[in-house]
Amino acid sequence: MIRRSPSGAAVLNADTTESINSAALEMLAEVGIGRLSMEAVARRAGVGKSALYRRWPSKTAMTIAVLSEFSVELAATPDTGSLRADIRESVEALRLWLDHPLFSRILPDLVAESGRDPELAELHTRMIGVPRRERAAAIFARARERGEVGDDADIELAMDLLAGPVYWRSAVRAQPVDAAYLDSVTDAIVALVTSTGPGDDGIDTPVR
Repeated sequence: MIRRSPSGAAVLNADTTESINSAALEMLAEVGIGRLSMEAVARRAGVGKSALYRRWPSKTAMTIAVLSEFSVELAATPDTGSLRADIRESVEALRLWLDHPLFSRILPDLVAESGRDPELAELHTRMIGVPRRERAAAIFARARERGEVGDDADIELAMDLLAGPVYWRSAVRAQPVDAAYLDSVTDAIVALVTSTGPGDDGIDTPVR
């Protein structure tokens, strides 16, 4: 039996969606969110403007949807069986995300515009920040199940450190993020969540 789509239902072609996503990313890097328009993206993608509106109700919704698909896909989900190896893979994936030739030009504008536009900020958090953080949280949850992380470990701080130093060095200071730096970040995070305090045996180490 041949199944037909209900009359009037929009059938979204995957190739068209991919073309639109690529065009939107390119234009976001070129002109920024403020100067982006649905018409310009449609022209770049070689489709009618209606193809965009069948997918998203507004420029803001399109922008965040496109960036979310790109960003969450690049969020690492390592499960190596080792906390340190999982963290090291995660910070490496973060570096690649931040250094992406298009996204590295989009991110500063996205952060600035989110500070001015509450709707964009809310979508940015919900569709990019939260999913990426949930993937990071899974790393520590598995490590806790393996006994590598104690129940009193500050996982919230650890997840901030998973992203904060690399973002600051790359996006804010515009300094290179090399393997040695990523190793140091990894070591700091592992030390944070596995430390039992001054001295692993629970005995305070004298200050010399």
